[in-house]
Amino acid sequence: MTDHPPSRRADAARNRQRILEAARSAFAVTGAETSMAEIARRSGVGPATLYRNFATRHELLEALLVDEVDEVCAAAATVEGDSPGERLMTWLRRFFQYVTTKRPVVLGLLEHTDTTDPVFQSRGRMLAAGRPLLFAAQEAREIAGDLDLDQILDLVVAIAKIPGTPEYRQPILDAALAGLHGRDT
Repeated sequence: MTDHPPSRRADAARNRQRILEAARSAFAVTGAETSMAEIARRSGVGPATLYRNFATRHELLEALLVDEVDEVCAAAATVEGDSPGERLMTWLRRFFQYVTTKRPVVLGLLEHTDTTDPVFQSRGRMLAAGRPLLFAAQEAREIAGDLDLDQILDLVVAIAKIPGTPEYRQPILDAALAGLHGRDT
C-alpha cells in the first residue's frame, strides 16, 4: 500500500478549519479590528488561501458566528445532567460562554448588517434549541412556569455584558441561575 497525499478537498477543509480557529482566537485576543493578514499569519496559510475560503472579512465573521451558533444549538440536544433543570443550567452556562466570546465577531458583523444577516437569525435558532430544555425543566417544576426562554437568555446576556473579568462575572451568573431554581413554581 502506498501513501497518497491528502486529497485537495480534505486539505481545503483543514485549511478552512485552521482559518476559523485562528480567527476565533485572534478576535478573542485583539478584538474586532484584527486584520485579515494577521488571521492568515496565525492560521499558517497564505493570503490567497484565506481569500479563497473567505472573500471578505464579513464572510469570515459570518462563518465564525454560524459555526459558534451551530455548536451552542447542538449542545442543547446533547447536554448532560441528572435532571431537566440541571441540563437547562448546563446549557445556559454554555450559552453564557458563547455570549462572552462572540462579542468581537458580532461587533464586526454589525458594521455591515441587514435583517437577513446571521446576527439576527442566531437568536431564533438559540430559542428553538433551548425551548425543549426549558419546557422539560418547567414540567419537572424545577424552573418557574412564568418565565420564557427570551427572558432567561436576556438575563444571561445582561450578565455577560457586565464589565470585568470572567472571574468577576461567574458568581453573578451562578447566583442568577440559582435564583431560577429557587422561585415558586
